[in-house]
Amino acid sequence: MHIPRWCALGWLLPLSLLQSGCAVFSAEPIWELAKAGGALVQGSLTEVGPSQASNTVVYPHASFSQLCVEYNRTSQAADLLPALIAELQAQHVEGRVYEAGTRNDQCPVWLRYTATIQWAVPPTGSDYRPYLDRATLVLNAADGSVLATSSFVLDDGLLSMGRWASTRDKLAPAVKALLGPRAG
Repeated sequence: MHIPRWCALGWLLPLSLLQSGCAVFSAEPIWELAKAGGALVQGSLTEVGPSQASNTVVYPHASFSQLCVEYNRTSQAADLLPALIAELQAQHVEGRVYEAGTRNDQCPVWLRYTATIQWAVPPTGSDYRPYLDRATLVLNAADGSVLATSSFVLDDGLLSMGRWASTRDKLAPAVKALLGPRAG
């Protein structure tokens, strides 16, 4: 019978504490084990996240592989724009960012967004951190007509740890829904 290494370590620690006599016992391995356990818990908590987009509406429109993203200065989510661009690239869509109000006739499709953040203390932290609470993405044609819209709203019940998922993980379902079945 093969016992996993982590299980064996779990039994060795209590047994070593029961040992009598002149044993040399260093707290450093225990500290490293505690840090590794904390990192494992933090990793598992941050992986829990939203699983679906909400309020998605997609109107028939021509396919595209490029779009312009209108930079929203009022969005307080500092990591939203990099996460949004990365997720667009993962869906094989090139996104270029422009200041709001910029007129670019070479942009047949525009992506506009709004987002809100909240503040809380992570389970393994001691300081308040911001996290993305909700975001709405809207695809517009150059003439301003709406091509598609999709939202992310944090479903943060009492035991939910989805708030600590990455911004990109939160936005991914909404971006995929916004781009429709053509996204890959």
